[in-house]
Formats: sequence, structure tokens, C-alpha cells
Amino acid sequence: MRPRNQTARDRLAGVLARRAEVPAGDLATALDVSIPTLHRLLKELGDRVVATGKARRTRYALRRELRGVAAPLPVYEIDSTGRAALRAHLALVHPQGSCMDLAGSGWPVSDASRDGWWGGLPYPLNDMRPQGYMGRQFARAEHRALAVPANPQEWGDDDVAHVLSLSGSDVSGNLILGDRAFERWQATTVAPLDPFKPRAVAAAYARLAEQAIGAGVAGSSAAGEFPKFSAVRALGGSATPHVLVKFSGADRSAAVQRWADLLVAEHLALECVATLPGVASARSRIVTGAGRTFLEVERFDRHGLFGRSRLTSLATLDAALLGAGSSDWTVFAMRFQALGLLVAEDVEHVNLVWWFGRLTANTDMHTGNLSFVPHGLLALAPTYDMLPMLYAPLPGGELPTRSFEPALPLPPQRTAWLAACTAALVFWQRAAADARIGAAFRRVCGANATRLQQVAERV
Repeated sequence: MRPRNQTARDRLAGVLARRAEVPAGDLATALDVSIPTLHRLLKELGDRVVATGKARRTRYALRRELRGVAAPLPVYEIDSTGRAALRAHLALVHPQGSCMDLAGSGWPVSDASRDGWWGGLPYPLNDMRPQGYMGRQFARAEHRALAVPANPQEWGDDDVAHVLSLSGSDVSGNLILGDRAFERWQATTVAPLDPFKPRAVAAAYARLAEQAIGAGVAGSSAAGEFPKFSAVRALGGSATPHVLVKFSGADRSAAVQRWADLLVAEHLALECVATLPGVASARSRIVTGAGRTFLEVERFDRHGLFGRSRLTSLATLDAALLGAGSSDWTVFAMRFQALGLLVAEDVEHVNLVWWFGRLTANTDMHTGNLSFVPHGLLALAPTYDMLPMLYAPLPGGELPTRSFEPALPLPPQRTAWLAACTAALVFWQRAAADARIGAAFRRVCGANATRLQQVAERV
């Protein structure tokens, strides 16, 4: 005789596999059983079922394996002193998506994800994925060992989770996914890298640049993205030895000279934007060697040798919380303030940075170039990637012949515009006088200083 409710028992996993985040009532109706019977059947499936949410908000899903492993992945967090703690567990679910509860973590979540359900990977993991120049280098070198495509843009969520769980020990922010990656981080705390000494930095950077170029990763500076590498160096007075280093080519072509000019300009821009009230920027310095110009930028998500802090980009926050579809940083700031996530002072700071960028010819102010530190509220992270990209060489290597026309403010924007203008004017004047910049671009900077001064007198 067939056991009672055997048909429902046989169908339960299949019904769960077709839809994630299912309420008990919907499951009971689909299986034609009572709620108490459904709960007994769910209990029989044991760890195969993921459940979260309180009372009537409880939802269920069928756990999905990652490369043959069904166990949830631990998510560890490293604090500013270098201490590690278990923050959460990540469970992948059928037919897609995941479950990771961020309640009480300080990471803002939308109503749709307040109980831990995500249509893909939880957004705090998004900026950890390999991306950009260094991400392409990593994928090219390791894709066979990790069994993923050579192009990281082709990776699905499962690929990203797999890679991070094995190799994500030194990624953006302070989270580490999985025990294997955490063990790799632990190994660095026992036997840390020896920071480059001051006198050895230039030679070390030249060697690392050659290694990066030798990797043969396509689509670097020609597509508007500087090649770069990470390093650990010793420098008195720095907050951390961990740095990211952008570098120019080593020949004497006009395009290479312009990229070198822009690296120095970025260093100057970071210094000048930090003079705006309440605005911080990444600390940087220029190093030269082997015919190359290096821009060394301290990582502000690192503290000392082992400490880390949270970080998430505006692009990731927009996808997770807003879906604003804008490129104007000030629009996002006002939206975050309306949600109670950003204080008025930081809204003003975003306005200042936005106007500074526009008045220094930064035409690459996309949502990946502004970040926040989430701790309940969002705090504006230090400014980075601030440079006059209007003058970047074209993909074919030619220099653009573009004129700088300062953006004008609406009446309510005038105060922020004038403050940003003061800092931007100093930037153009300093760039025009800096001998590390080629004579041709210095003349451009001097003309821009004159033009901005003329505009400011009429605002």
C-alpha cells in the first residue's frame, strides 16, 4: 500500500526546484496538502531545504550545489585590526539566486532582500569579483586551474562564487568567501610579504610592470583603463603598506607621454580634491623608473599590514537598492538621503566631488568610480580615479583635440560649484607648473586654468 502523502513527498523537491523563495501556503496548495503536513515533508528533506524569514514571511527553497558541494559557504569579515569573524553563510538555491541573511550586519538591504533572499549573489560580494585590468590578468592566468572561462565577463554567479571561495583572499573590501580562501588569508598573516624598501621601490615597480605587460592582457590603456598591479611597500607615515600602482608605457610616443601626464594629473587632482571641506581622497605619490611613470595609490580599504574595512561601489549599491539608471552622482546622493542612508553632510560632499570632477575635465565619472563604506548608514569613501580623462589618448593612439568648457551650475548649485571651482583652479595651475608633466599638456592645463577663472568671474 502506497504511504499516505507519498505523491506530495515525491513532488516536493521538484516543485521547490522550479521556484525559489516559496511561501508555505503556495507549496501546500501546489502539493494539495495541509500546512502541518507540508512542514513534516520539509523536515524530511533536512539540509536540502533553505528556509528563512519570520512567521508568515518564512520562505523556502531547494539548496543548489556548487561544483558538487551542497554545504553553505561561510562568509568571514576582517576588521581594521586584522581580526576575523564569521559574518554569515551563503547558500545557493534552485533554480537560481541565493540566500544570505544580512540582518543586523550594517549592510543596507531592500525590502525584497530583508530576509536574506537574493536573485543572484548578495550584493556585498559583487565588488569582490575579479574585474578590470587586474581581473583579466587573473582570469587569463588561472582560468584553467579554476575551470572557468578566460574572460571574467563571461562568468556566471556560480563561477564567481567558485573563484572567490578558492582564491578570493585579497579582494576589494573586507569580506572573504569560503574556508579555502580564508585559509589563504591566514597564511599571509603568518608569513606576510616583505614590503619593498623605499630605495627598492622604483626597480620593483619596473619589474612588476614588465610582468603585467608580459601577461599579454588585452584592452588596457587603449580602452581608457590604465594597466596596474598591486604591491606592498614600506613608507614612513603611510596608513598601510598595501597599494595599487598604475603605470605608463616605457616608450617616448605621444600617447605614452600623455598617459604619463595623466598619472601625474591624477596625483595632483587627489591632493586638490582633499582640500574641499569634509572630503577625503586616496593618498598617492608619483614614482618614476625604467622610463615609466608610476602612480602609487594607498588602499583605503586596508589598515596597517592586516586590517581591512568594508567598501562597496555606487554601481553595486544602485543595482541592489535603487536602479536609478543615472550617471549623475548627485542624483544618487539625494536618493540615498531620501532613504535615510546618507546624512546631509555627505550629500554635500558628493556634490563637491562631482563638481570638482566636472571642472577638472573628468569625463569618466561612472558609478564604479565612487564608493561608500556601509555601517547601517553609508559613509562616503575617499575619492579615487579622479583625473582629466577628456584628454586621454584615443583607442588608435592619437591625442584628442578637445576643448575644455567648464560646466555651469544652476542657482541652487552655486555654492558647491564655487567651492569646487576654487580647488579645480588650483589643480589646473599646479598641473601647468609641474615639470613632471610634458610641456604640451602643461600648456593645455594653463589654458584651462585661464578659462576656468574667466567662467568663475561670471558665475
